[in-house]
Amino acid sequence: MDQRAELTEFLRSRRARLKPADVGLPEFGRHRRVPGLRREELAQLAGVSVAYYTRLEQGNGQNVSLEVLDAIARALRLSDTERDHLTHLAKPKQKKKRGSPTGRQKLRPGLQYLVDAMDGVPAFFLGRRMDILGWNRMARALLGDFAAMAPEERNMARLVFLGSHARDLYPDWDAKATEVVSVLRLCAGCYPDDPQLSALVGELSVKSEEFRALWAAHTVAEKGHGIKRLNHPLVGELTLSYETLRLPDDHDLSLVTYQAEPGSPSADALRLLANWGVDEVATEPA
Repeated sequence: MDQRAELTEFLRSRRARLKPADVGLPEFGRHRRVPGLRREELAQLAGVSVAYYTRLEQGNGQNVSLEVLDAIARALRLSDTERDHLTHLAKPKQKKKRGSPTGRQKLRPGLQYLVDAMDGVPAFFLGRRMDILGWNRMARALLGDFAAMAPEERNMARLVFLGSHARDLYPDWDAKATEVVSVLRLCAGCYPDDPQLSALVGELSVKSEEFRALWAAHTVAEKGHGIKRLNHPLVGELTLSYETLRLPDDHDLSLVTYQAEPGSPSADALRLLANWGVDEVATEPA
C-alpha cells in the first residue's frame, strides 16, 4: 500500500468530518468549497503553518515531530486509536514490529490447548489481517466449521463480506462489517508493506461494493469488547458479550471470547450447543 497516499486520505477524511462550529471557529460565507475544515483552519488549531500542514497532508511526514502529530491529532479530535494510526502512517519506523509482517502467523500449541480447555465458552484466536488461527469446539459450533475450510479462507473479513451466511448469522451485519473494516484498516497502517494484506484488501474491494465504501471512509478501531447479536440456524437468536484479549508478547494476536449472561435464554442456547455434537451444529463459517 502507498503509505503517503494513505496518510493523505486519512487526514483529509478526518478534516472533512469537522465543521468550524465543532471546534469553536466562526464560519464565514454560505458556500465552502471543501467539506469540513479548511487546511488553514486546521493549521491554526494545531499551531503550525499552513505550508507545514499542507506538506504533511500531501504525504510528507518523514520529518514531522511527534509533538506536532499530537497537536494535529488534538485539533482533529482523534481518538487514541486514530492518533496511533496517524503516527504509524506518518512515521512508520516509530512502531517496533514484532516478528515478520509477511507470511502466515502460526499459533503456539500451548495457546490451542488453552482454548480447548475453555469448555462451554466459544473462543478463537485472531491474528493480523484478521486471520482466524485457532478455535475451540464451541467457537466452531457457534460461528461455523473453520476446520472444514482451507487455511487461506479462515479470515474474518473474507467471511463477513464474501461468506454466504454472514448476513444471516449477524442480524446487525452493517455494524459487524464496519468493525471488521476498521480493524483491518488499523492493521494496514501498521504493516503497509504486507503483500498478503494488500492482496486481501484488493480482493475484497473487487468483490464487495460494501467493503469498497467502508474502506474509503478510513475509519480505524481496535477490536475491544461489547455486545453481539447472532442468529444461529439451530438455536435461534443469541445476545452475547465478547472480550478481546491481546497477548502481551504478540500484539498482533488476540483471544476473542463470547459469553452469555447467566440465567439468560442465550446461556441456555449455548448449553444446547455444548451438548450437541459439533458435526450436528457446525455450518459454513460466516
